Amino acid sequence: MPFEVLTEKAIQRRRHWTDEIAKISGKFGDDSAKVDRELIAELERDGISALLDHLHLCGSIPEHYGHGSSEEKLYSKYTDALLAAAYRHIGLTSLVLAERADSADVEAVAANYSLVADAKVFRVSRTAKNQKDFKIEALHGWKRGKPHAMVVCPIYQLPARQSQIYQQAIARNVCIFTYSHLAVLVEFSDLVDKRQAQDLLLKILKCAEELNPTKDSVAYWSCINREILKAGTAIEPLWQREKLATLECIAAAKGEALTMLAHEREQIMRMSREDAIKFLIQDRNIDGREKAIRALGDNGIMSI
Repeated sequence: MPFEVLTEKAIQRRRHWTDEIAKISGKFGDDSAKVDRELIAELERDGISALLDHLHLCGSIPEHYGHGSSEEKLYSKYTDALLAAAYRHIGLTSLVLAERADSADVEAVAANYSLVADAKVFRVSRTAKNQKDFKIEALHGWKRGKPHAMVVCPIYQLPARQSQIYQQAIARNVCIFTYSHLAVLVEFSDLVDKRQAQDLLLKILKCAEELNPTKDSVAYWSCINREILKAGTAIEPLWQREKLATLECIAAAKGEALTMLAHEREQIMRMSREDAIKFLIQDRNIDGREKAIRALGDNGIMSI
């Protein structure tokens, strides 16, 4: 179906980046730095339109990336770099932290507040997400003196009714936000004023923190959405445009994932019997599991 907000260039940009991440993934630290540099260079060259393209389409991990693969890990670092870039666009100082298991992925500082943040992405085929997937508790622990924390997620992967993640986020003063809402802030900063966009971000953070703990998503998102729409008449058309963009992003993500699965199904159907057996052995990691079993032996503890 034809899109009104998403452009063909946006789809092509998405394709380029998912292919590029698959190509360069291997040495994780070096590759993360390369992704960060390339993203910054592209955003400097193409401006806000490129940033919005990324925010609209980054929420889904490509289905052809292997689970736990270097591509999947590098894709996660790409979304961290994107989140930091979005904060910088609205006037904050922001950076992606070096790889540490016990810290947030992104830090951002404004003139009068600071926060830690994490970018979350999921496969479109992923079901039954739970509160551990959103790292609310961990993010709270990683504030380390900073007053605010934010986890940014694809809007279509968040619970729309009752969920413990909202109760936990409110109790822990962690703001659950979406790439769609962030896109509105980015556009608002260009259309009106970066300082006003920073002030609005602070109001959003405080809004989530001042609610009474509840599992009710309607109570949570009513507070966030109301705070954004109170920013003035200039934000209303941006909001309406982003609502349409959200529908188009869902359609684009589903289309990409279904195309990939259809391609994978066709590849399997074309396999010879021998190739199919090899594929299953590799897919089930039988050789690797066998190697681990054969390596098992007495660890000498009884002889210490």
